[in-house]
Amino acid sequence: MNNYFELIIDINPAISEIVSDICFSNFDCEGVILAEETYKDLEMISTTEGELKAFLVSNPGKSAVARILTENRNLLLERGFNEEELGSWAFTIAEKENQDWSKKWKEKWDVTHVSDRITIVPSWIEYTPKCSDEIIITLDPGCAFGTGTHSTTQLCMRAIEKYVKSGDSVADIGMGSGILAICAKKFGAGYVYGCDNDETVIDVAKENAAKNNVETVFELNTADKVKQEFDFVCANILHNILAEIMGDLKSIMKPGGKIVLSGILDEKKGVVLEAVDAHSMKIIEETHLNQWTAIIAERV
Repeated sequence: MNNYFELIIDINPAISEIVSDICFSNFDCEGVILAEETYKDLEMISTTEGELKAFLVSNPGKSAVARILTENRNLLLERGFNEEELGSWAFTIAEKENQDWSKKWKEKWDVTHVSDRITIVPSWIEYTPKCSDEIIITLDPGCAFGTGTHSTTQLCMRAIEKYVKSGDSVADIGMGSGILAICAKKFGAGYVYGCDNDETVIDVAKENAAKNNVETVFELNTADKVKQEFDFVCANILHNILAEIMGDLKSIMKPGGKIVLSGILDEKKGVVLEAVDAHSMKIIEETHLNQWTAIIAERV
């Protein structure tokens, strides 16, 4: 088998999904792990070193890696993250002998119990439900942003479990892997719509929906161009983007409809709360997991 290239980036583990998405979008990347991280239920184990390891099929070259990482890191700084929240993003890249690394990174993933009823199961693991009403979502972790292990995704899924009613129409704005749309459908939502501005995730989300035997509508789009109104909206996006598009998000909510806003570091929640207030929406609940916040609001 051909050798592969191992790209190691020093990051703050809290933004692992953001950097993973950058790797998948910009490099010939087929898998990522945190070098010292293992997922088990809601716990992330051994993350202190904060090394994200990406497995690349081809070598983009050090100069290209440096340029891409610098551009994306500067963009996050402009959007309100600080140096400590991002980590240094110093990197190394080296050619490695292929020892079936695809199995190696899969070993880092396990079944994730998001709540008493919601369970995320990697597609290669056999799993027996604990109870008759358990909601099982099958995914290939690493294929796209939003794999179910990250705190921001789990906060959204818990909100779906609590607030989505049978027959509700649901929108997932910035859907990534489609996991939130799939979750809503499995909790009885009638019509489920998802959109993302990243063309590369659309087919992945459709594949995940098919894998879970649910009917959804996924397309390349942004909130400002969506014409429908929904009973429940999910927006798991960076805090500054949430603030910028709050008016667009409100416009796709039915009167009395609810929204879960996630992707918010605890210390940045004020930015989103101000935007919610500026658009005259009512805050229903705040939930927290690790260092992340989700805000559930209602259009009144």
